[in-house]
Amino acid sequence: MGGMLALSRAIDRVNELIGKSVSWLILIAVLVSATNAIIRKTLNTSSNAWLELQWYLYGAAFLLAAAYTLKQNEHIRIDIVYGAFSRRVQHWIDLLGHFLFLMPFVLVMLYLLFPYVMLSVRSGEVSTNSGGLIIWPAKALILAGFVLLFLQGVSEIIK
Repeated sequence: MGGMLALSRAIDRVNELIGKSVSWLILIAVLVSATNAIIRKTLNTSSNAWLELQWYLYGAAFLLAAAYTLKQNEHIRIDIVYGAFSRRVQHWIDLLGHFLFLMPFVLVMLYLLFPYVMLSVRSGEVSTNSGGLIIWPAKALILAGFVLLFLQGVSEIIK
């Protein structure tokens, strides 16, 4: 059991570091958005790359912080019902929820995403927009987010 708890703590540390780090991507995305707006209004020019970079940054923050949010127990739930139960019952609800909903969903997503992402990486997929960015890193972020969510699910089950 000690080894499993050590694994859980390691997963928690990784997701804590990633979650806190990617929160800065929101600020960067806001700065990119503001800079793009200023350039567009003052110089009457724009670039699809700036717009795509914004959604890459927001997407990365959302996807990579999902596991951290799970670790912090901050995902949405019906707290009116959940909060009325004892701590022990809440733990059982969480455990059943992880086993019955979270883990099957994440495993299906990983199964479906892997070939989709690999095809994108192998083909060097790029945006169809003029001046757009490469797309495969964004798709790889989706896969990475679900891998982190799976690992955090394992950690929560261990705890």
